[in-house]
Amino acid sequence: MQDANPADPPAPLTDDARDEIAAMADRQRRANGLLMKAINFVGAQVDDGLKLLPQGTRSQIDQVARAALQQSFDVASRSRTGMGKNFGSDRVHKIMGTVSGAVGGFGGLPTAIAELPVATTVIFRAVHHVATEYGEDPDAPETRMECLAVFGAGGPGTEDDGVDTAFIGARLSISGAAVNGLISKVAPRFAAVLSQKLATQAVPVLGAAAGAGTNYAFVDYYVSMAHVHFGLRRLARIYGEDAVLNEFHRVLAAGKLPQT
Repeated sequence: MQDANPADPPAPLTDDARDEIAAMADRQRRANGLLMKAINFVGAQVDDGLKLLPQGTRSQIDQVARAALQQSFDVASRSRTGMGKNFGSDRVHKIMGTVSGAVGGFGGLPTAIAELPVATTVIFRAVHHVATEYGEDPDAPETRMECLAVFGAGGPGTEDDGVDTAFIGARLSISGAAVNGLISKVAPRFAAVLSQKLATQAVPVLGAAAGAGTNYAFVDYYVSMAHVHFGLRRLARIYGEDAVLNEFHRVLAAGKLPQT
């Protein structure tokens, strides 16, 4: 990552900056909220949420995750133009995800699978919107690479969650090979999230409500991870990456929060 003014050394961390970093660490901790805990409980009741899915379906999830991430990468910036520019807040994206999940849940597993690319695009777009709030160029391929890195934070309910603070896009050439490589890295973790979502929606009693609830929870989770990721990037442009990440991980360790 380049500093805001590479000709000057990074500024020393201020008390205000330390407070911001502590708030981001706390936001990461709180991302796994009450709704997601309930979803995880349901998943546990169906043997970790995976055994409800047919073997053939489980084998397709990784491919669905890869395709959905690639599609989202391609359309994220385009969806912000025209009518799309009017749909640009965390709240709106949560509503969009909730509606999409409810529709996908009406028909059980078949419609839930069909809805996965839509849900992924909504989440990616929400993450992309957060990136622009923190000063990232909405049209830059680097920004979309950083959005992909947020998906590498895993998903609610896992024990080793944590925002990807390696700022991976800054160290990669923005090429087709780099994008595909990052998608290959991120897709397996995101596929695990999709498995949990599908398993929950497959429970007949929950139906459309499960789709709405899981989508809302997942949008909320990844939006929170995006605020942490891009908030740290903004501070790193001022104070330097090493100082910001060292302080972030110090706060995480002190609070026994999950780290990557």
